Amino acid sequence: MAYLATERAIQRRADPSQILLRAGAQCQAILVVGMRYPAADQPAPSERTFAGGQPGGRVAAYAWGDDYHIVLVERLQQLVMFIEKHLGSSFPYRIYTDTGPLLERELAQRSGLGWIGKNTCLINPQAGSYFLLGEVMLGVELDIDAPFVGDRCGSCTRCLEACPTGCILPDRTIDARRCISYLTIELKGSIPVELRPAIGKWVFGCDVCQEVCPWNRRFASLSGEAAFAPRPGLPAPSLVDELSLTPRDFNRKFKGNPVSRAKRRGYLRNVAVALGNAADPSAVPALTQALNQESESLVRLHAAWALGQIGSAAARQSLVTASRTEAHSDVCAEIMTALEN
Repeated sequence: MAYLATERAIQRRADPSQILLRAGAQCQAILVVGMRYPAADQPAPSERTFAGGQPGGRVAAYAWGDDYHIVLVERLQQLVMFIEKHLGSSFPYRIYTDTGPLLERELAQRSGLGWIGKNTCLINPQAGSYFLLGEVMLGVELDIDAPFVGDRCGSCTRCLEACPTGCILPDRTIDARRCISYLTIELKGSIPVELRPAIGKWVFGCDVCQEVCPWNRRFASLSGEAAFAPRPGLPAPSLVDELSLTPRDFNRKFKGNPVSRAKRRGYLRNVAVALGNAADPSAVPALTQALNQESESLVRLHAAWALGQIGSAAARQSLVTASRTEAHSDVCAEIMTALEN
């Protein structure tokens, strides 16, 4: 992701004290916290089907409830107020939670919260990896905690073996270009056709490398902060119903929820891919409507691919009909490829 590699971002990650220095203060300590969010037991509830046998999608567990950017910032603000009350004076500070140029997992390891696993997630022996990180940069000294020492992944390679796209590399880095979380959230354009089948039914994010981790399966509790508890329609959205979300419906459903980050066009693109992977003929009418009536060409393109994956006579007829009226060149090309396949 380009915004991670700017010269300014690299400098600030290398020296977090620059963040407070810009405000005329000196960073003397960084307070790092972790907040657990609920996670699914096995088998994942998102494998369910809906009325008429229509398939359900999958949403990463951290996005089932309220947006962690909002929840963590509010809690960290309360924590700062507590420290100020304890010290009897105010001090400069900056709050971050996946919103600024900080090496969060590295700071969390140095703070004693856990170790960075082979899947690049921070893992805590008691809490597993289903938790979110937040930081407060403080212009006041605090006692320093001991770092978490050691690597408890051992010889386990379950996360590498289970990753649907093979994006987890042996050197504990991620090839973001292949990561399902990147493809369904950060990527704004078309999902590479060779990676679409591997996305399965994920419509926002991915938890596969966490689901197979022994530290989550054997030792960690599945409970978490109540603010992150599942909203109605999550974690297993009906894919057919989601494909018909209007802009107003989308904004209402995902207000204050992380899924809004994908925007409607990105989310419906993901839904179309998931329906194609489900290969359920009952989805043909919804995909046909999207192909013929959806204003976003990105969604139409992936709906055409999905119809090609289903491959029924009705799906083929929908593609043939759309080929006579579609004006966008990329969508036309997708339609022709789907028909050829």
